[in-house]
Amino acid sequence: MQEEVTQKTIALSIQASKLTASVLQKALKKLLSAGKNKLQQPHKGKQTLRQLMKQNTGVSNIEITNDNIKAFEQTAKKYGIDFALKKDISTEPPRYLVFFKGRDADVLTAAFKEFSAKNLDHEKKPSLRKLLSQAREKAKQKTRQREKVKSKDRGPEL
Repeated sequence: MQEEVTQKTIALSIQASKLTASVLQKALKKLLSAGKNKLQQPHKGKQTLRQLMKQNTGVSNIEITNDNIKAFEQTAKKYGIDFALKKDISTEPPRYLVFFKGRDADVLTAAFKEFSAKNLDHEKKPSLRKLLSQAREKAKQKTRQREKVKSKDRGPEL
């Protein structure tokens, strides 16, 4: 607690025999410009593991496959989850670990429910390319089955 207070406190010292409005204005402008650099907002969304650890919150992790990384990033962005991806190359198919804040666990479970439901829906839907190829095959079979019948009928035509 004390560290946070000391980090956020900014001292303003002006040495002048007579304090005028212009000197005060210049000092406050310098103070504000220095404060912008020191007091940066914490990172949001996808970030490095080091940035996530600097936020002084408990960090938890889960494993995810390579195919689902982009889809997970979209869902995490929607729910506003701060997370970091880490690739573990020690195993033959590389594993991907998703690190997130401990307090985001409830939000993460909701995001994973939506993510898994979206993946199941995606797997159940047939791809358009497969449907098109099946339709082409049926059309080819129909044209092969038709017999060409030519008939010549010459009669009185008026």
